[in-house]
Amino acid sequence: MLSSLARPLLAALAVALSASIAAPSALATTGSPIFVLNSLDADVSVIDPKDFRQVKRIPTGKEPHHLYLTPDRKTMVVANALGDSLTFLDPVTAEVQRTVHGIPDPYHLRFSPDMKWLVLAGNRLDHVDIYKWQPQNAAQPLALFKRFSAPKTPSHLSIDTKSSVVYASLQDSSELLAIDLNTMAPRWKIPVGKLPADLYLTPDDKYLLVALTGERSVEVYDVDGAQPRLVKKLETGDGAHSFRALGDRKHVLVSNRAANTISKIALADFKVVDTFKAPGGPDDMEILTDGRTLMFTSRWARKLTVMDLQTKQILQQVKVGKSPHGVWTLDQMPRQ
Repeated sequence: MLSSLARPLLAALAVALSASIAAPSALATTGSPIFVLNSLDADVSVIDPKDFRQVKRIPTGKEPHHLYLTPDRKTMVVANALGDSLTFLDPVTAEVQRTVHGIPDPYHLRFSPDMKWLVLAGNRLDHVDIYKWQPQNAAQPLALFKRFSAPKTPSHLSIDTKSSVVYASLQDSSELLAIDLNTMAPRWKIPVGKLPADLYLTPDDKYLLVALTGERSVEVYDVDGAQPRLVKKLETGDGAHSFRALGDRKHVLVSNRAANTISKIALADFKVVDTFKAPGGPDDMEILTDGRTLMFTSRWARKLTVMDLQTKQILQQVKVGKSPHGVWTLDQMPRQ
């Protein structure tokens, strides 16, 4: 039986918990499924966006870390790094379209906007692969066109809007590599801060932001000329790791995985204008079409966390698999 002292303490705790997690119905929801990659479970959690409930798990190859939507929005491609394979998913029905094997170490991936190339970063094998994208060929939708040595540990990729250059962060050599997609030759390679991870290219292709997971900052480079130029280094939080544009072409978010925060950066002057508390080691992020519902994978907590960007409240946390990494849905704000 509870003592007279324990009752009010428990009541106060219940009020505090209910205040910290708002009702998910406070914001508009979408209709397309939400995909979360469980890297250490080798599968994908499919989340119903109406009530943020996990409805099924889709097996993949080993260590699915990142996923990307084809520019025609018909296929969600999951890169299974240790499985040496790609899993193609229908972004509307969450059904497996096909699996392509024999793709060495696909860790991170990006399609060129013109849908001519699929670029893969081989994080474990120190290479960047350029594949010709040929979906009309049912037997071989991908054909390796060229492989670039990229020591050490290529991590994340970004491609400009003209499909002319791909940028790759080299995590363990703390460098940034640019490859010309027209000449299929390296443009340049420069040193950057410690453990560079995700990259974000501004909508005008002029500035490239580099998240420094080994530090607590983001570097901004002018990449409009023949050689890149560092224009700013801004402090965000320990373990700056992954970017997600807000969708207004004015702001980008960066998750600070070790600090358990997410920073909002204004693109006009590259200043941090807001900070959100984000528990569980925030990693990849997605924003729903209302522009205020942020979802991020809480890497260490095995959860997908849903947050209201306006109130800064956590709306819900969905239990998923081990080491959740990538998150995506068809019903999203623009990624620029």
